[in-house]
Amino acid sequence: MIAAFFGVLIAWLSAGPSPRTWAKPFVVTSPSEVLATLRAGCARCDWGQPGREAVALRLSVDGRYSQHILLARGEAPADYRVTLGALTAGRHRLTVDRDPAHSAKGAGPVTIDALDVTMLARSDEAFLAQSMAPILHARPNTVGRFTDLPLLMWYEIVPTARGRQYRYSVIFSNEDGGTATDRLMATWGRTTDIEFVYGAEIDASEKILAEEFQGPGHEVPAFNGRHEGRHPLLWVSTDNNMVSQSGRTRIRYAPAPERFDLTGVSREMVMDRHPWSYTTAAVEMQREGKIDDRAEAGSGKIPDPRRYVHVEACAEVENAAVAFSVRAPDASGAARWYDSDRGVSEFRIVRSGCFRGAVPLPAFAGRPDAVRFRAYARPPQRGAPPAPAGTVRLTRVNTVFMLDDRFQPQPSMFSWTGSTTLTLDGDWRELPFAPGSRYSALRRTPRGSARTTRDQPQRHRALFFRPHKNSVSQRLCGKTSVSSGPSVSM
Repeated sequence: MIAAFFGVLIAWLSAGPSPRTWAKPFVVTSPSEVLATLRAGCARCDWGQPGREAVALRLSVDGRYSQHILLARGEAPADYRVTLGALTAGRHRLTVDRDPAHSAKGAGPVTIDALDVTMLARSDEAFLAQSMAPILHARPNTVGRFTDLPLLMWYEIVPTARGRQYRYSVIFSNEDGGTATDRLMATWGRTTDIEFVYGAEIDASEKILAEEFQGPGHEVPAFNGRHEGRHPLLWVSTDNNMVSQSGRTRIRYAPAPERFDLTGVSREMVMDRHPWSYTTAAVEMQREGKIDDRAEAGSGKIPDPRRYVHVEACAEVENAAVAFSVRAPDASGAARWYDSDRGVSEFRIVRSGCFRGAVPLPAFAGRPDAVRFRAYARPPQRGAPPAPAGTVRLTRVNTVFMLDDRFQPQPSMFSWTGSTTLTLDGDWRELPFAPGSRYSALRRTPRGSARTTRDQPQRHRALFFRPHKNSVSQRLCGKTSVSSGPSVSM
């Protein structure tokens, strides 16, 4: 890998009718895929504040438009890593302009701390994946509206009978259509939108055998559209961020993809590696009026995201649904259970593998000390033949956490590995967190026992919980890890 680093520390591209242009020459020593990392911030920028959301930067290479970058991460300098595409050996010129037409009116000057340009030759391990990374054109109704922004792209490599497939997915800051925000939190544990967008199957000689994309209606047809080099050109075309092979929008984004192996974890782990993505999503929810402390289940809105307990677990789910519940003391000190489905069957999880979900606690609740799981039979589908009896087997709890005052994940409170079958419409299976618990195995909680809170409108901000004095591990019907997060005041 050959990398050229250009350090700058300039306040530039100031707001006004005549934005300045910044340009930097660089040399490519052999035909390469080229990446750029721009470390930048913009004064007064705040993704959560109307009129100050972000500055839009227009990038060009050798006088040809490449893409836009929205400085959505605020005033402090942050890294924005993008794909510039395939370039031949020789001298090249990267030009960056402030785009006033697509920048927030109240956003101030931009500061660039550094620019890192990386060349990947064919011999580089990451070359092939980078060479096929999609270029995303903006959805028309997002241009100038600072919504549903592509934040991150990653890829996975999956073996196939003929070779292997490279699968590219994108994390958007939200989705203006599709799943309602409260259901997103209950069944996915986030308000971002995560979508597979493009796949390419290749053989041993790196010849592309087949291409596909996720189109409207979650259909996955063959891709027969245009490319720049080997980069497919995609247009985000629906309000839930499906893509098409063509479109009219010229503004586009090209976040550089990262490789992830998600074996044994959920897709949300990509967000965990980039905690700022939680912040961006949360403040967008605030700006768009999707957060309301009095929000009830089914309203489409959510209370403060910092009141939610996020749970990632893994289960084999067949023709069934799963909900979890978190136990925490209420304001009086009495233990209560808070169910993730909040009394709404559509808020239950119906997919196999590793999943995330989240449930809000009331204001002034204490620190969670247990989680439990229950399986439900799925109602018959209208017009469909009766499905075979469902089954659910829980195998792991990867993490349980809440968000800090910046809306970013705190350290996990609990994890567990083992195996237990959940009886459909049967009892809850409980996992206590506390070290030294009198429970030596999964505890069965009969239905209707203890006090369960499905949904309570709240009018206050949540308190964050003081950590236990010690962090320990213990055996609990498998392998259990308990840890204590920091004390955070809101």
